Amino acid sequence: MKKLILVVFAFVLVLGSCDVSDLNENEKDPTDVPADPLFSNAQVAMSTFLHNTNVNLNIFKLISQQWTTTTYTAEPRYELDSRGIPDNVWIEIYRDVLIDLKEARLKIEANEVLPAAVKANKLGSIQVMRALAYSSLVNIFGTVPYEEALNPDNTQPTYTDGQTIYMDLLTRLDTAISNFDASADGFGSADVFYNGDISKWIKFANSLKLRLAITIADVNPSVAQTAIEEAAPNAFTSNADNALVPFQSSPPNTNPVWEALVQSGRQDYLPAAPLVSRMNNLDDPRRPVFFTEDPDPTDSEQFSGGVYGQTNDYINFSHFSALIKEKDRAGVILGYDEVEFILAEAAARGYNVSGTAATHYNAAIRADMEYWGVPDAEIAAYLVQLDVAYTTAGSTFREKIGTQKWFALFMQGLQAWTEVRRLDEPDLQAPPLAPIDTYPKRFTYPADEQIFNQANYSDGASSMGGDMLTTPIFWDVN
Repeated sequence: MKKLILVVFAFVLVLGSCDVSDLNENEKDPTDVPADPLFSNAQVAMSTFLHNTNVNLNIFKLISQQWTTTTYTAEPRYELDSRGIPDNVWIEIYRDVLIDLKEARLKIEANEVLPAAVKANKLGSIQVMRALAYSSLVNIFGTVPYEEALNPDNTQPTYTDGQTIYMDLLTRLDTAISNFDASADGFGSADVFYNGDISKWIKFANSLKLRLAITIADVNPSVAQTAIEEAAPNAFTSNADNALVPFQSSPPNTNPVWEALVQSGRQDYLPAAPLVSRMNNLDDPRRPVFFTEDPDPTDSEQFSGGVYGQTNDYINFSHFSALIKEKDRAGVILGYDEVEFILAEAAARGYNVSGTAATHYNAAIRADMEYWGVPDAEIAAYLVQLDVAYTTAGSTFREKIGTQKWFALFMQGLQAWTEVRRLDEPDLQAPPLAPIDTYPKRFTYPADEQIFNQANYSDGASSMGGDMLTTPIFWDVN
């Protein structure tokens, strides 16, 4: 399995074993590896995972029905077992992200000559990355190993319910935010996202706090409201704050989307009809940014998406644009547009945040379109359409915000899937021949957990209501 270490924005390829039976055993033996490259490696591993399109690892763009396939239909039909996808996701996040973060933390804590403020900044950055990784695990699987995870002496860790993990992550984010010192250094050039700018990390931590808080708003509204009201004044305020991974123009540093769509020489993926059709209905000006035009001039629509969950002839539909396929297109980890959508929803729920639901909603759409280079006149025309304008777009905030947020999370498959499950918008239908009658509520656990950690696996699965695709995550209560 490929790993990348990026220091001073230069990637170095590292190969790791894919043996999941020894997941808690740190096969990389980082005894002599300094903390900084371990932190870089965790950042890049997490970022590459989130942007990957390899069907053996990341199928979230497919499950969120933003992408579909041409030939191999198992993944858009929610068949996870044939490729061992849950096992690969589990390994990637635990071994290639969380273990490196743990080792970096231990080295920093043991460093007696590191200035206190620098140490606090580095430890805070690690906690933010840790919150990103663990919240992703919860959003994918639900109940997962947490307190006893990453201990090489314990190969059978117990599972912790997702809500307990979320509460602890919010507490840890608060600690990191309070300990950050913008006047001191952090990881410097080893920091892939912000090149050591702690003022940016403070905004990122608060923005991630917003994401976690709004995710639990239906199940724990008081905690969500408090966290959002605390974080909102210090979160992202423009696209300049976006947490991005700066992919490079030379392999193996390139954007994984380019690797899948161009370098591979294959024609496996298409924009999916559920996405393209909804964008067509609104004359969305992001379409020519995201897609090529329909190759059939006789078709009524300028852009067309492949039929979701069925085989498709590549030549008959729109493809992904040259911009989407650029080698060095940066990958978004968390953007200003998402922050504004969260604030729009918070305002709609009656939380004490500045601005109205409508102003934040408009700012969110504008932020995403500006990020992709849509001209201002086209943005303005889009926002006043009856089916787009906040006052007329739908009857509930879920309906108003859900589809537009799904559009804005294009290329961020995991978060798009999370929002569809949480808001139940847009209304996505399972394709024919899928084993369930809805989109998956979660991934099933890795096969190796069932074999090597059977008792704890059984306890974790039963506490959620069963290890099934249709078992909802704790925050999915509607």
